[in-house]
Amino acid sequence: MRQWIAVVLLGSLLAGCQAMLPDSDGRPPEVIDRSEQAPGSTVVERKVAFPADTYAKLEKRGNATIKGRLRYTTAQGRTLVGANEQISIAPATAYSAEAADVALAGKRIEPADPRAREYTHYARTDGNGYFVARGIPAGVFYVAGSVLLPDGKSRSPLILKQVKIGAGQTREVDLSR
Repeated sequence: MRQWIAVVLLGSLLAGCQAMLPDSDGRPPEVIDRSEQAPGSTVVERKVAFPADTYAKLEKRGNATIKGRLRYTTAQGRTLVGANEQISIAPATAYSAEAADVALAGKRIEPADPRAREYTHYARTDGNGYFVARGIPAGVFYVAGSVLLPDGKSRSPLILKQVKIGAGQTREVDLSR
């Protein structure tokens, strides 16, 4: 059950994203990983409202590619490959940054607005943890996934990387921690 909660959380987290409104210096909001500091499964209420007007300005499809490999190294030093896992790729915005911050703190956030799913891309890893997502528009994205742990019931903490990609480009992401 916990495994499915993590998958749903991850999908909801990243589905709740749209093109990002940059901070005052023009960069995407920073996401701080606090997963080791605040484990738990508290449901957190969203504070950032879904900005429908921002979504309306976004491209849903493009011609860029994001590829990489999902891996997690346990506290004991064992590297686990994220085989047959879902990877979410969502535009980096204040809305998605809030969700990422909450998830990285080890908590669950309220489900994302359903309209956000139209802007989130997904890929599935192969048996060796490799993934390829095509049709990505240019922009800044949060690429995220988690790995099923050997007990078969629990998952690694969220593994999230921020990637900037231009039209027609291919970006490689080392989705590991």
